[in-house]
Amino acid sequence: MRDQEPAPGHPERRLTTKETAESLGVKPDTVYAYVSRGQLSSRREPGGRGSTFDAKEVEALARRNKRESSGSSGSGGELSVRTRITLIDKDRYYFRGVDATELAARHSYEEIAEWLWTGELRPGITFTAPKAAVAVARRAVDALPEHTGPTDRLRVAAIAAATADPLRFDLSEDAVLGTARILIPTLVAALPPVRRAHRDEGPLAHRLWARLSGRSTDESSLRVLDKALGLLVDHDLAASTLAVRVAASARAHPYAAVSSGLGVLEGPLHGAASGLAHRLLLDVLDQGDAAPVIADELRAGRRIPGLGHRLYPGEDPRARALFALLKEIPGAGPALAAARDIVATTARHTPLHANVDLALAVFTVSSGMPSTAGETVFAVARTAGWIAHALEEYGERPLRMRPSGHYVGPKPPQPLPE
Repeated sequence: MRDQEPAPGHPERRLTTKETAESLGVKPDTVYAYVSRGQLSSRREPGGRGSTFDAKEVEALARRNKRESSGSSGSGGELSVRTRITLIDKDRYYFRGVDATELAARHSYEEIAEWLWTGELRPGITFTAPKAAVAVARRAVDALPEHTGPTDRLRVAAIAAATADPLRFDLSEDAVLGTARILIPTLVAALPPVRRAHRDEGPLAHRLWARLSGRSTDESSLRVLDKALGLLVDHDLAASTLAVRVAASARAHPYAAVSSGLGVLEGPLHGAASGLAHRLLLDVLDQGDAAPVIADELRAGRRIPGLGHRLYPGEDPRARALFALLKEIPGAGPALAAARDIVATTARHTPLHANVDLALAVFTVSSGMPSTAGETVFAVARTAGWIAHALEEYGERPLRMRPSGHYVGPKPPQPLPE
């Protein structure tokens, strides 16, 4: 079908869906995804069968995509990716333009996840997993050695759940959303419970608690856990999220994309950082004073965990929100005092604010959880954000996340090695 001729008085050239898809190097479904996100406008011509698109608008979008795929940000040469999900601005951050801390204060983790994925709130929504997917994931996780860490368990659970989903390669928006709503509760259900009497129903935070603590639950602790999940759901292009977008750019299915994120999350500078802060807190509580503990860390040349964040010149807003809630937890007083001591003692050397890892550590220590609990909370929470980024990436040109290497090795041709 040829371009439609412009009508008198309307000089713009119109493209069909097929022509638009070819110009952008995407599938026709992706063209309509651009429309739903407000990146393209469409018009149905009188008597026409399908939508048409302004050629100039399509060309402008193609140019933006090309600039983006080149990896140039225009500010220091760092990789820059257009996204509508999260904005970090000074000492605040926003989910789809809404203050993330205010959103977490008023809505559950599942509701925030839906907001990230669809831009719509679904009050009261809870995620449930099919028994078959849970059974497969549990069998795989139960076969792992007892000392296996939580991120490894979650990664194995994600892979196992993928094998139970024959339609996992369907990357349409509805299919990916369906996968997301069952994958997250499957990951939680696959983790071995600490308490024998536990329930696998209700809000996700209730189900996760039984995998983290052997103590009975109380409303204030469950509220903190749910808000921690909501606050940690996304944080722009963190290392694990970038890995997910690279996988999605290659059209890896959602289970594989999440597995990519889990692999990166395990690093001590990312999801595992809360475990280091947890152990630091225990040392301070054991000695009754932060000074000797901090002195040992500095003497060893180690960075003090739980302090500072490269994206926030001031206080981490996630930490601020959690600390306000932690005051309500019975028995959290000693850990909160130890955290304040850590911040004040370190400030004599370097003035740094507490970050979310220290706040998570206060929660896990106060709740009788292991040092790996913060990493588990982080991984489960961030899975929703990874899905949001995968969805966004599926709507972009395939394989655009492909930077070029800058070769600095020996100049060829070199002789063959002996």
